[in-house]
Amino acid sequence: MGAEPALKPARSSWLLSDAGFLRDPYPTYQAMREAGPIQWSEEFFGGAWVVTRHADVESVLRDPRFSAQRTGGWVMGVDRQGGSARRELQGFQRLFARAMLFLDAPDHARIRQVLNAGFRPAALQALVPRIEQMVTERLDAVDAATGFDFMQAVARPLPAQVIAMLMGVESSDQARFIAWSDDLAAFIGALQPTLDLARRAQKSLLEMSAYFEALLPQRRREPGDDLVSRLLQAEHSGQIHGSTELLAQCAMLLFAGHETTRNLLGNGLHALLRHPDQWKRLQREPELLPGAVRELLRYDSPVQYTGRRVATEMDMYGRRLRRGDLLVALIGAANRDPQRYAEPDRLDVARRQVGSLSFGHGPHVCIGAALTLMEAQALFGRLLQRWPRLRLTDEVPNWNGNPVYRGLAKLEVRQTDAPSAPGGSRLASEHLCVNAALGEPS
Repeated sequence: MGAEPALKPARSSWLLSDAGFLRDPYPTYQAMREAGPIQWSEEFFGGAWVVTRHADVESVLRDPRFSAQRTGGWVMGVDRQGGSARRELQGFQRLFARAMLFLDAPDHARIRQVLNAGFRPAALQALVPRIEQMVTERLDAVDAATGFDFMQAVARPLPAQVIAMLMGVESSDQARFIAWSDDLAAFIGALQPTLDLARRAQKSLLEMSAYFEALLPQRRREPGDDLVSRLLQAEHSGQIHGSTELLAQCAMLLFAGHETTRNLLGNGLHALLRHPDQWKRLQREPELLPGAVRELLRYDSPVQYTGRRVATEMDMYGRRLRRGDLLVALIGAANRDPQRYAEPDRLDVARRQVGSLSFGHGPHVCIGAALTLMEAQALFGRLLQRWPRLRLTDEVPNWNGNPVYRGLAKLEVRQTDAPSAPGGSRLASEHLCVNAALGEPS
């Protein structure tokens, strides 16, 4: 880091919105890592520093000099003329900015402490039978012999159903949850968000807020053991500061609890079916499943990058980072860094070194990571037991085109012979537990 700081950033030539990149970003990530530890790209919101190596991404995500508070320029930046749209989007910015995801200490720690109780191992372990039942019901509803779209039938609705259960809201409203999440994901995932994307995201976020606002009076009268009730109790005790902060947490929990998980399920199944040797190994050695899910997260992360604002002017690898600059931490690139992983482009369900940055790192590490792992283990365990000869139907994968939330728009699969009789899954019942999901001894 001893080189003279550059006064002006050199522009990169990477095309992160190119169709080829969106189909397979990993060759580009390799080239970016090899080109240097930090680069400037004007593809992100008019300009951002980009780090790609595992050590640097990990360092940025735990360093308080890089702030998670970044929504102002993001939301208001879509109105490049500085006109009336800034006023139009104030409702969006007010809610968006108060979500825990975009807060720094001490506010972030204060809200996270409220929610931690709902994600403790004992609380999650109690959900296991209900999650397994949901998985079974989803698989019972499809005809694997003729084929089905895994994303539409399973990967999209299942996480919405699970997070609805955890929050204590009606799972019958999941079609609305998914539509709202799609609009928010399209905005968050755009390298250069348009005013139209911002308007649609605002509409969905405000509708999510109104949905919870209508629910709160009943939940105040009849509190339960769910996340919405916990947030209400925290508001009453002063840990949550007002209705805007309360509604922001409700809306973003619903979104985050669905979006990442569905793409892990889709990306993970796609990777396993593209590597039949790994699929067969899991059938032979079901005890590998907890580690295999973590390897699937590393191999094709459902979250490809996250952003931070530079809070304190600094030098990094000879570059001068100014206060307020945007820095993009490329998680997908870090997860394939050969300095961290042996043969990083190879899927290995028995990989010993399976930790990754897919759930983030540091203070903002994903609060629902264990829940996501539980859902994935339950589903993959049932699929392996029930349809061992599951195959991809489409030769060319149908990716969603979102550079942040990498996932499949469609995943057609089919069982090539008669499915096994429904019933208890030895793999799911013996290996699905919160300790395994947390990477601890069971």
